[in-house]
Amino acid sequence: MYDWANSAFATTVMAAVLPIFFRNVSTAAIPQSHHYLATSLWGYTASAAMLFIAIIALIMGPIADHFSSKKIFIGIFTSIGVLFTALISLTGSGDWIWVSIFFIAANIGFAGSEIFYDSLLPHISRPEHMDRVSTRGYATGYFGGGLLLIINIIMIWLLPKTSIQGSSVMLPILGMRLSILSAAVWWGLFSLFLFKIIPEPKIEFHDSISTNPLKISAGRLINTFKEIKRYKNLFLFLLAFWFYNDGIGTIIKMATAFGDEIGISTMDLVGALLLTQIVGFPSSLGFGKIAERIGAKKTILIGLAIYIMVSVAAFFITRAIHFWIVAFIIGLIQGGTQALSRSLFGSMVPRKKSAEFFGFYNISGKFAGIIGPAIFGIVSQLAKTSRLGVLSLILFFVTGGLLLLKVDTEKSNTSRNQTIL
Repeated sequence: MYDWANSAFATTVMAAVLPIFFRNVSTAAIPQSHHYLATSLWGYTASAAMLFIAIIALIMGPIADHFSSKKIFIGIFTSIGVLFTALISLTGSGDWIWVSIFFIAANIGFAGSEIFYDSLLPHISRPEHMDRVSTRGYATGYFGGGLLLIINIIMIWLLPKTSIQGSSVMLPILGMRLSILSAAVWWGLFSLFLFKIIPEPKIEFHDSISTNPLKISAGRLINTFKEIKRYKNLFLFLLAFWFYNDGIGTIIKMATAFGDEIGISTMDLVGALLLTQIVGFPSSLGFGKIAERIGAKKTILIGLAIYIMVSVAAFFITRAIHFWIVAFIIGLIQGGTQALSRSLFGSMVPRKKSAEFFGFYNISGKFAGIIGPAIFGIVSQLAKTSRLGVLSLILFFVTGGLLLLKVDTEKSNTSRNQTIL
């Protein structure tokens, strides 16, 4: 139920509504002739949010493993996320600085709560049931986030449109504000199931963690990085993953902002995102079937090749139907590519180091989301159009794909003992 709860923020706020609200309301003071700057500012905001999230993950990871206060920390971070999400809904025209600050704070709440939430899984499920419990949570999150988005689409459609001062463009501002507020209420309300039902696991305290968590976290990360570098194929895969996952994450964060800049209506943008949600879950299962036949590495490469074609196609988008088609294609490959990346990494990890290496994988995944939105914003600002910003993402997919080609998965899967660098 916590997946159901916090998916409201990920779907409605992060991906669907806030990028449009930010471009049209928060940055309304920017002249129309320079409105490409609004997309760039959103890219910089998303990049800054990921930087703070990565730092939070670095500090809080060991605490999640060693403190018997998981539910308390989930409550603290959830409260932060809910509060600042609600505050976003109260902002008005020209308040882009406040929206950026509130969004970064809400993201910290979202990511911080997930760290402690994920760490509950081994304590509430037997090992043989862990995959089932985890995937059910994943599916429930898709369903909950999609359901709220449907409600918000109806609300945006039915509520009256108004214009921003100094502009004749009519926008569903009230509907967008209430959608953001609904995500905060949904997140806070449904998270109560976790606090009511799930017991606090008892864990032995470690004084060293409580005295200097940053030092302990940094030391562990450095040691794990040195250890992973000893495994050639695993290290190459991580480099590949950092690049192409940054590209995938940038598309998720910037898609609706890009669509809004080129003139796609709000209803088409949020509707296309809902289509991605609907298509994403069954397509992830389908990608798994393909991987059973040709292998995870080849299937991921197919996904990256499609991402490259999507980036090129997005440059030429002029109509809403084009955006819907691109959204559908992304829905086909997004979940499967990310899911197979995790399983491919797991197949190469030495069994005795699985927990240590997966911790590094999760933290690195958060760092692999800082550069993409920033480059998107810089290129869009210099070129005065986000169309070239979309093309810049090809660099991430090509580099990631070329590095992945060098990974010898067969050797890794057979022995779990890669060649030392």
